[in-house]
This record gives sequence, structure tokens and C-alpha cells, in this order.
Amino acid sequence: MIINFSKYSSVRIGESFEVQILEEFCEFDGFLIGGANNLLISPKPKKLGILGKNFDYIKILEQNKKGVYLEIGSSVKSYKLHHFAKENNLKGFEFLRNIPGTLGGILKMNAGLKDEDISKNLISICTFNQEILRQNIAFAYRFNPIKEVMFSAKFFLEYGFDSAKDELLKNARKNQPKGASFGSIFKNPKNDHAGRLIEAVGLKGFSKNDAMFSNEHANFLINKKHASFDDALFLIELAKKRVFGEFGIVLEEEVVII
Repeated sequence: MIINFSKYSSVRIGESFEVQILEEFCEFDGFLIGGANNLLISPKPKKLGILGKNFDYIKILEQNKKGVYLEIGSSVKSYKLHHFAKENNLKGFEFLRNIPGTLGGILKMNAGLKDEDISKNLISICTFNQEILRQNIAFAYRFNPIKEVMFSAKFFLEYGFDSAKDELLKNARKNQPKGASFGSIFKNPKNDHAGRLIEAVGLKGFSKNDAMFSNEHANFLINKKHASFDDALFLIELAKKRVFGEFGIVLEEEVVII
């Protein structure tokens, strides 16, 4: 299928490219785009793929007095996971309410909010030829070392959807800028915030054509209308250069550049 990334990706940057649909477990040597919520795609990207509808499912494997074992396909969207957990009184997915994307991308980024992340209630991840247990995956802050396609995952969620936490995490994202963006550009350095560092080097609100560091939160790159790959990459590299020069801190991208 052909996907126009200027309409499909969250930052609305990119051209139209052929994307292979994966409808069954298979080997794939390209890059899975998922919901393209933290993706900056170049004019000449590597081979692209996307999981098909066969991986859009939530299956109850087992229930006991404490909670539920689930198998979830990696193309399930985050809001669907949040809704399922809420409807079934399960806790652990409250943070997914306002995190965009599909399960595959969320797993790949070990996405989270506050003290929550997707690996917290994980049991295992299924790739083409193996099921990898959580204890054998070296997750870290916004990092998952698995390079193969993750087709599905298993979780155990306890009963007791936390409505108070759900509301708290909802409000935690109210101050984030509106408009076409990746979300956060950079991971937060230990004991610091990327947004503070970018603002400290004078880049808050700085533009390169239609690409701009947000005036509300400097760690957000906003596409005002027709920003290009080169515009966005220029700002990303400029922030890294200035922050390192001023503070000796190497900013690490949260956005994936292909």
C-alpha cells in the first residue's frame, strides 16, 4: 500500500512511500512504522512495513481472582487498550489514555508517563520465531533492545482500574503543545529535562522555515504547516550541538529518524 506521511505521521512530514502490510508472522528486514507518532521519515527511507488487521486483537487467555492474562496484537491502538482496561476494571493501562500509537510502537519505545511504562505489566513478547520473557528483556527508560518485529505481547493486569490515577495522568498532559509534532523530541537526561536545556540555550520558539521549537514546551518540535525533513533535522542537530556546547550533555533522540 502507498502511505502519504505528510498526512499519516503525527508531525505531518514526509513523502508518499510503498509500505508492506504484514498479516501473519514472518521475517521482515525493514522498519515497522506503526502509527508513526514519533517518526521522522527521510526522502529515502529504508524498507517500510506495517502490521495488518490480523494483529488488531485483545484476547483473554485466563482469569483468576486477582486479575486477567491477556494476549494483545501489536497493531492495537493505545486508546483501545485503555478503554478495554477501564471497561473490564483492570489496572495498569491508565497511562495509555493520552499516549498515541499502537502497542508495537509503545513496546519499542517502552513508552510511559510519570512512573508508569508498558513493560511494567508485561509477561512476554512474541517475535517471528520466539517468545521472549520479560525478565530476559533489558528494558530501560524509553528503550527496548528487541530489534525483531514484535507481533504480539502477553500481559497480566490486576483488577481495580485506578480512576484517580487515570485523571491525574490525563491532567499531566494538558500542558503539552497542540499541533503537528512528535511529542517529545529528546529523552530527558538523568536528573534534568530536555525542555529546560533547550530553552536555556535560547531555542524555545526558534524556527527553521515551518519547523519550530514550541513556545509552550521547548522539547516539542511543531510543524506549523509545510516543514520539511531537512528543517526538522536542522533543529534537532542544532539543539544537540548547543546543549552539548553549553552543558556538556548529549541529548538522545526519542524521535526515530529513518
